[in-house]
This record gives sequence, structure tokens and C-alpha cells, in this order.
Amino acid sequence: MESFSFTYPAGKKIAQCAHIGVVGSGDLEILVEPRNDEYTEFIVRTASDGFQEIWKSVFERFTAQYDIAATLTINDFGATPGVVSLRLAQVIEIANRK
Repeated sequence: MESFSFTYPAGKKIAQCAHIGVVGSGDLEILVEPRNDEYTEFIVRTASDGFQEIWKSVFERFTAQYDIAATLTINDFGATPGVVSLRLAQVIEIANRK
């Protein structure tokens, strides 16, 4: 089990907290909370050790597209980068619903 975090500058606010996914074989859950500052923080707990650079690449693509000020807590059980990207897009869609 490995835990780490990344922080990036951000500019846009999200409307509300949101949750997507489940922690299970090959999947992950993401909890997103709005922030009052201008940063996005990703907090990752993963069952797969040694993949921080891949996570970092996924987060850099995500922040370039979404630029949201939020804390995203990710509980992973071996999801692929494609699944991570999909779940990130889904949770932001839910967080921006009014």
C-alpha cells in the first residue's frame, strides 16, 4: 500500500462535493471537495506501489483540462490510467451539477 499527494495551481471553483466509483478489483473511488484557495490537491492511496510518475502524468493532463480548485481523494485498487481519467471526468461532472 502506497500513499502520496500532488498539488497544482488552479483557478476555477466547483459547485459541490461529489463521489464516484468503488474500491474493488481494478477500480477506484474518488471523493472531491471544493477548496477556498487556488490549488488542486490529489491525495492517493493505492494498492499498486511504484507508479507515482504515471499518476503524475494523469493529473497533469487533468489539471490542464479542468483547472479546478479542489481536493480529490483517490482510493485505488489497481485501476489503469484510462479508468483513472474516466473517473476523474465523471466526478467533476457530478461536482459541477447544480
